[in-house]
Order: sequence, then C-alpha cells, then structure tokens
Amino acid sequence: MTKLLEIRTYRLKPGEMDAFHHAVQTKAVPLLKSKGMDVVAYGRSDHEEETYFLARAYASREALEKEQAEFYGSDDWRIGPRNELVSRIDTYMNTLIWAEESAIDSLRELNRTA
Repeated sequence: MTKLLEIRTYRLKPGEMDAFHHAVQTKAVPLLKSKGMDVVAYGRSDHEEETYFLARAYASREALEKEQAEFYGSDDWRIGPRNELVSRIDTYMNTLIWAEESAIDSLRELNRTA
C-alpha cells in the first residue's frame, strides 16, 4: 500500500535549534500523535546547522488536507505550542511524495529521534 509522505523542512532563526527541538519533541509531536497523525520522523538535519525536518504520512492528499486543517485550526495547537515553534522559524518548505509503506517504515527506523 502506498502513502503520501510529507517532508517539511524548516530553516530556523540563528541560535534557536535547541529550544525548537525541545518544543517539537516534548509538545508538538505528542500533540500530533494524540490527534492521530502518523509522525514518521523528525529532527535536526545532518547537512545544515539551522535546518530541521518533520516527516508525516497520510492515506491521501485529501486526508493530509483534512487532518492538517483540523490540527492547525484547533485550540490545542493555537493556544498550545504554536507560538513557541513558529516564532523560531525563519522559513519552511513542504515536499510531497508517494511511497510504499515499507519505505516509510524504513525512514521511521533509520531516523529515530532520541
């Protein structure tokens, strides 16, 4: 079965990596998972000092749009960790690709965040 993989990369403001990672790991990812989103992997990028990534898998483009609209429109996000994260981001970009579940599982295994 194939899934739509969204890879979001963030260019962070200088000096914000540690605080951003802590907020993602302790607040954003638990909240995403509590809302049923499939968080595949996240963490610091190996190639640039101020770059971070978040990978999520969805059943379809429609599922992505529905789940993200519900999540980003929720009070849990807006009143919760939103400002703590968004204030540290300079820019971000999304990439969408279709992948077999086995490939997504491999990404999940190979990119575990401690």
